[in-house]
Amino acid sequence: MQTLQISIYALSVLIFLALVFDFMNGFHDAANAIATVVSTGVLKPQTAVAMAAFFNFVAIFVVGLKVATTIGKGTIDPHVVDHYVIFGALVGAIVWNLITWYYGIPSSSSHALIGGLVGAAVAKAGTGALISGGLIKTVVFIVIAPMLGFVLGSIMMLLVSWIFVRSTPRKVDTWFRRLQLASAAAYSLGHGGNDAQKTMGIIWMLLIASGHVAASDAAPPIWVIVACYGAISFGTLFGGWRIVKTMGQKITKLKPVGGFCAETGGAITLLAASFWGVPVSTTHTITGAIVGVGSSQKMSAVRWGVAGNIVWAWIFTIPASAFVAAIAWWIGKHIM
Repeated sequence: MQTLQISIYALSVLIFLALVFDFMNGFHDAANAIATVVSTGVLKPQTAVAMAAFFNFVAIFVVGLKVATTIGKGTIDPHVVDHYVIFGALVGAIVWNLITWYYGIPSSSSHALIGGLVGAAVAKAGTGALISGGLIKTVVFIVIAPMLGFVLGSIMMLLVSWIFVRSTPRKVDTWFRRLQLASAAAYSLGHGGNDAQKTMGIIWMLLIASGHVAASDAAPPIWVIVACYGAISFGTLFGGWRIVKTMGQKITKLKPVGGFCAETGGAITLLAASFWGVPVSTTHTITGAIVGVGSSQKMSAVRWGVAGNIVWAWIFTIPASAFVAAIAWWIGKHIM
């Protein structure tokens, strides 16, 4: 592989841009981690985001680096990677995140980034630049992740209903107000562990292409790992409040017991995906879990129109961010 000739200035700008995306990932997706625990009244918003940010960072000690490897080495051909492709990918992802945040749409930051990579790589070298194995795994989990969240959320809700069938609603509410603290922490752990690695993979890809890191290295440099976990945690701390209401109340009305089941189902899905090295969407996962919790009580408890609009946002995320990334790649060629 030919080493990319890039100035330290350009490299620094791109790494900074990647960390901006990572910050926005936490900012945009904070709603996924805190919407249930805030909407059920268990925690105040400020306390919830502080806890979520803390566990986003703690994931550095718990989750491995398989997702970073998938993004860094298994999405597009390393030979086509240059500073223009990385610039286009990041701009495409950031622009789509800003649009969906502004309109309060819980779209996937993960798939916006992958769409950005695809759009910039195809703009430069055509579809032959794509690595089918990594992309197929990602696309398949667009369906599997929310389905797993749905199934696990439903099963958790049914199990809890059966176990506490003789308990009074007041007693159940008291118990699950406490338990939801643990489930929210577990979900934030899964969110940080899976999502921080996506930006990590981008920076790793850039460092390999520029010759600052050997392609044979099994992991990115430690400063990249710490910076990415720090950026996503800092973004979560600021919270994307426009999306909290959609996730926490518009899909279905949640009580502490439902919030616990949704968060637990989502956390299991995210941690398992991180272990397998699959870059899944935290948005897709928690949405599926919330719908599963609501539908396990009764189908009419779910506002299917809202859920349908969210699904349409999922469908458009990769092509929309890819389109913006292709334009950004062209602009980058002329200004960088």
